[in-house]
Amino acid sequence: MKKILFAALLFLLSLMVCLTSCIAPTYRPTTPARGGGLDDAKAGIAAADGGDYDKAIRLYTKAIESDELSLEDLSITYKNRGNAWDDKGDSDKAIVDYTKAIEIDPKLANAYYNRGIAWGKKGNYDKAIADCTKAIELDPKDTVAYYNRGSAWGNKGDSDKAIADYTKAIELDPKYAKAYYCRGIAWDNKGNYDKAIADCTKAIELDPKLAEAYLTRGYAWDNKGDYDKAISDYTKAIEINPRYALAYYNRGIAWDNKGDYDKAISDYTKAIELDPKDTVAYYNRGLAWGKKGNYDKAIADYTKAIEINPSYAKAYNNRGLAWGNKGNYDKAIADYTKAIEINPKDAKVYLNRGNAWGKKGDHNKAKADYDKAKEIYSSYKNGKPWREK
Repeated sequence: MKKILFAALLFLLSLMVCLTSCIAPTYRPTTPARGGGLDDAKAGIAAADGGDYDKAIRLYTKAIESDELSLEDLSITYKNRGNAWDDKGDSDKAIVDYTKAIEIDPKLANAYYNRGIAWGKKGNYDKAIADCTKAIELDPKDTVAYYNRGSAWGNKGDSDKAIADYTKAIELDPKYAKAYYCRGIAWDNKGNYDKAIADCTKAIELDPKLAEAYLTRGYAWDNKGDYDKAISDYTKAIEINPRYALAYYNRGIAWDNKGDYDKAISDYTKAIELDPKDTVAYYNRGLAWGKKGNYDKAIADYTKAIEINPSYAKAYNNRGLAWGNKGNYDKAIADYTKAIEINPKDAKVYLNRGNAWGKKGDHNKAKADYDKAKEIYSSYKNGKPWREK
């Protein structure tokens, strides 16, 4: 058996908070039990355990090509080679090997759920769910299969089904700390922050070093408006893992919500040091600089966010506001126009561009933008809401 990982990172924009992935435990590969060619197969397991996945793949391949393995051992060795490919980050080759293992032994449950992991990494959550479901049919007491299926449901946005699977995993293993904190994420997504806090608290009781549980509980406190408790939990997560970029980022948001922009900027800066491609950290630091009246630094951060993600409409809009605050209405209009090209249904951007046109004395263009903003707002009031991504 092997490790299971479904990305469940909830990457929220503006002053929203990011959640972390749900990660299942690590298991050893299955050891072939008998037959020829076992030396290479077992040596492959040892290489994989040592992190030398290339060597493991070579040894598994040699065992497979020896034609000396029994069908049972052959299936297991294909599955183990799939694990090594997965550990190297090659989900496609992992899926091929897991599929071959299943063809040889259709009752090899952990080949199904490991293939489900690989499908999940590729973003194919329907196939991930199907494979986890098959693994559960073959082994109804497989807690990790329930856990992983719950993660897949969560990634599909079905919090109710995610909660049901995490709950089943907890019933089978009441000390499954990660199932509690992932169920907490699902409760949080449903807006039930009290249950989210309760589940994360239980996870922390079971595993006081589970930084993700502190992060998730902090997020729930943040959503309840208790920024001090949120900061306390984010700080604990950082104590456990000083390189936890999301914890710095989320704590920055809590400081921002408390109006302490200097501490917010400090945390956003640390998050950026740890993850230089975090567009939202740049964006939020730009917001904090803007609130402090430092529009040049705000513009620099919005520009960096746009370099990383050229389709970041909010960054264009807020850079436009910063240019406007500096009195450069031509650059402001250019940025608002770009934001509108990316998201033509954002009434606020039309309103902002209308204001910029007004500052330039072009009242006809200002009126056209105000009318467009009014049209969008009217559409919303008439029951046709639009949502930003």
